[in-house]
Amino acid sequence: MDWTGGPPLAKSLNDWWQALSAASRGIILMVVSTICFSIMHTAVRHLSAELHPLQIVFFRNLFGMIVFLPLVLRSGLSFMRTKRLPMHLARAGLNVCAMSAFFMALSMTPLARVNALSFTAPLFTAVLTVLLLGERFRARRWAAIFFGFVGTMVILRPGVISIDPGSWLTLLAAFAWGLTMIVIRSLGRTESSLTITGYMITFLSLFSLGPALYVWQWPQVNAWLVLLLIGISGTIAQILLAESLKTAETTVVLPFDFLKVVWASMLGFMLFTEVPTIYTWAGAAIIFASSFYVAYRERQVARQGEG
Repeated sequence: MDWTGGPPLAKSLNDWWQALSAASRGIILMVVSTICFSIMHTAVRHLSAELHPLQIVFFRNLFGMIVFLPLVLRSGLSFMRTKRLPMHLARAGLNVCAMSAFFMALSMTPLARVNALSFTAPLFTAVLTVLLLGERFRARRWAAIFFGFVGTMVILRPGVISIDPGSWLTLLAAFAWGLTMIVIRSLGRTESSLTITGYMITFLSLFSLGPALYVWQWPQVNAWLVLLLIGISGTIAQILLAESLKTAETTVVLPFDFLKVVWASMLGFMLFTEVPTIYTWAGAAIIFASSFYVAYRERQVARQGEG
């Protein structure tokens, strides 16, 4: 992020930004990404009263592609060369499943609950790396994963209350995202981030069109504005998240990802009169702490391997 050569205000902002430490820049990027994600989630929840979530998924991807186009025009299409097209197709297919399940969950379940349960995605990823890639975890990481799923039980309280469909859909989305992360790790060994993103955006728009046509109805004028907001905020959130993780240590910026539950609680209360239960807060804290520890241990192991 460099604004040199622009107007005086942009130059002043650039000087201020460059003067910050890498950790500070990473934290700011992460915090702003959580705000953008929360705006997108709230807009999906609001619009789902008018449009089917599967149609919202399509427009989120379509408008996300439009946001990505300036980068394509600047870089050309040479970055789309690949020898791993089937893996890109698999990644997009899993991503569409995850996004569809997550948007449907947002349409029927309180925002804070959905965001809390979504923190299980890194736990699913960790388990899947063992089952599919043969990685080995020691007792401490297994304990963290176990307590993470205990946190899930705290939120869901099976046997005490019935588990709503939206919670099941959120867990399905988290599982599908866990599988997606496995594919992304594999692609990252040979493909640039621009290539991975380009194929993701292209295939997501194509794959989500069919389900959208099945439930299609033309949006009203106001709905178009909300759909544009969903596409822009979602794409910006993804870019800022990636930049945050690139700028600073994961263990420095990741704790601020918990702000998604805070923003979701505030917006859910103000716009939809949703009040998170103490079980949602407690479970979210347990899941997030467990996911953070798993990420921390993975980073420590990677450093030892580099050494």
